[in-house]
Amino acid sequence: MKLLHYTYRKLSLWLLGLMAVWGVLFYYTIIYEVMDETDDALENYAQIIINNALYDPDVLNTEGNLMSFYYFHPISVEEGENYRDMFYDSHVYVESEDENEPVRVYRTAFRMPGGQFYELELMISTLERDDMVNAMFWYLAALFVLFLCCTSVGIRLILQKIFRPLNRLMEWLQHLHPGQEVPPLDNTTEIREFRVLGEVACDMAKRNRKAYEEQKQFIENASHELQTPLAIARGKLELMAESETLSETQLQELDAIYSTLGRAVKLNKALLLLSRIENGQYAEAEDVSVDDILDELLPDLMDIYEHKEIELHRSKGEKPLILHANASLAHILVTNLVKNALLHNKEKGRLVVETTPTSLVIANSGDTPLDEQKLFHRFAHSVDRKKDSTGLGLAISYAIASNYSLQLAYHWEEGMHFFTLTK
Repeated sequence: MKLLHYTYRKLSLWLLGLMAVWGVLFYYTIIYEVMDETDDALENYAQIIINNALYDPDVLNTEGNLMSFYYFHPISVEEGENYRDMFYDSHVYVESEDENEPVRVYRTAFRMPGGQFYELELMISTLERDDMVNAMFWYLAALFVLFLCCTSVGIRLILQKIFRPLNRLMEWLQHLHPGQEVPPLDNTTEIREFRVLGEVACDMAKRNRKAYEEQKQFIENASHELQTPLAIARGKLELMAESETLSETQLQELDAIYSTLGRAVKLNKALLLLSRIENGQYAEAEDVSVDDILDELLPDLMDIYEHKEIELHRSKGEKPLILHANASLAHILVTNLVKNALLHNKEKGRLVVETTPTSLVIANSGDTPLDEQKLFHRFAHSVDRKKDSTGLGLAISYAIASNYSLQLAYHWEEGMHFFTLTK
């Protein structure tokens, strides 16, 4: 998720919650004020009615009008002295409307000059109040939605402007490639953090470029300096082997040394290749057909390992498997996987090579499963280690696959090692 979207979502949720709490509190505050005003009106009206009753006792026989009803009920002295005023909501039947209408009721008690206590039950219709509350609710909801929309749009526009330097920096970083010149960064901003981040990124990119060039130079120099003495040593061994004064035992020792030097030469070349792959020195890429590589490669390798009498099973998909990669690296990737399957195959074993438009599967017979955690590491040999193996073939294959966002995986199934390359 982008930082802009993440920040916008968090702020929007916080704002929504804040507005919801504010709306609820505001709504109930207004309701409380309306109810308080209604109760005050009831108290004032009740006081007027009581004063009229004290002045004219005939008022005790009246019941009010359509919008306000009141009733007088005589009560005992004990009830009157301990009476507590109360407010509550209720309903009253209106004969003219033939339905129950909501009312606010106020009950209080007073004493006539003759000593008789009366209870006054005063009711005021709350239709207008309910209509006002309902209208206020919808106006408040509309205001809430409008304010939330305006605020959300405003926040998004502001955040887009704030994060614009960061987006330019990210685009600049995406154009950085190993071995290429560092492009200029034009990212003027008033935000100090983004400005410092851009300066640090530029400095780091230049230092990485310098380190890359130094590492590249070191690898090439080291490879060249190692190849020369190894070639000289192998040449001298060949000359010594031609001497007639050497015994059979000495010749065997020379052959062992010669084989070891040969393996050192292969190892040096493999390490150089792996370092170049990991440093991204193979930038050229094109569409390469894996099926064409296999058609060219399999006959030669099957002839080389003919002595193992391996049974080949080859199948193709309706369309060829095409990789967009460096042609040399694609050839090395496929060659290493096939050679690994042949080298570590059993005598009279099986080799399965399957291609589809999206995957390559190479399987060979085996006795025990391999360690998936270490299999693609450097110098990770199987249990049946071969002296001809450098231990870097699968590591090189995995590095090539990762370099082109391909998935190289291994699994063991029914006595077969399966290596799967997926686009």
